[in-house]
Amino acid sequence: MSKMIFGAGSLLIGSMVVPALAADKGALPTFATLNAARPANLYSWMSPEISNAWKSGFRGQGTTIMVVDDFRSANAIRGNLGNGVQNLRHGEWTRLQAGMIAPSATLASHDFYSARAVPLATRGLNVLNLSYGMYAAAGFNANQIGWSAQESSIISYANGRAFIAKAAGNDGVNIGAANRGGQVDYLNAALTGKTSAVFVGALDRNGTTTQKASLAFYSNKAGSQSAVQSRFLSVGVRGDVTGLYGTSFAAPIVSGYAAVLGSKFTSANGTQIANQLLATARQDTIQNYNIAIHGRGEASIARALAPVSIR
Repeated sequence: MSKMIFGAGSLLIGSMVVPALAADKGALPTFATLNAARPANLYSWMSPEISNAWKSGFRGQGTTIMVVDDFRSANAIRGNLGNGVQNLRHGEWTRLQAGMIAPSATLASHDFYSARAVPLATRGLNVLNLSYGMYAAAGFNANQIGWSAQESSIISYANGRAFIAKAAGNDGVNIGAANRGGQVDYLNAALTGKTSAVFVGALDRNGTTTQKASLAFYSNKAGSQSAVQSRFLSVGVRGDVTGLYGTSFAAPIVSGYAAVLGSKFTSANGTQIANQLLATARQDTIQNYNIAIHGRGEASIARALAPVSIR
């Protein structure tokens, strides 16, 4: 039986698949934390619900968001999350965005191209943000995939050890289906059915009951697999405001929500946090809601924080 081997694999940046690079001994350390205090400012790309969470004292304190992404390449993306126009690497954008949603969380960076095992913090909720995909030709199954230490560690954490926000992808297809190039994201396949992993799609706005959101034209959909539908959330991605389009910029919002939720429910594990976000998602803010397109619906941090306890 043939076997597909993934090393550092390929990184999805926007709609491009970038070939893996060899490890660089002079690269960013595998576990680099950013603990500087960050202001909690509400910007127009955010759901206004997050401001009320901050006012209630839930800002991600005591949690760690590990961003697995590109922190080394020369590829810069131009955007503006409200602090002025900047040219940053893909990982620098996703890390910044997650930190703006959860301003008191510890931010940690793991360079995608290292292919090393991803470390976890020893205390508090661990949140992993995966704004990339591992792509190869269609036709393989999970038993034919050989992962590097990086993805092996991530997959092993997805049964409760860490909350995982996985960008759904930008091909406009169902999760698990091949894109126009005949490529499949096998990391999506490996995380399907995992209890603390959530797939994150992009809506064209933050929905309300009077101004409902639609799935962004590029966003992958939940599809027909019940194991995906039950673990699929979406959030508004205001590329028209920030210049940053793609489910890459949906996942960090949900990562931030998970950290904020973890700062209230301090003993909850990754599965409990995932289940709470999924159970409290909204369908009434989505135009023509359909489980095969939108999964559980639009993430609502206000609803997720509402109860006294979760399980």
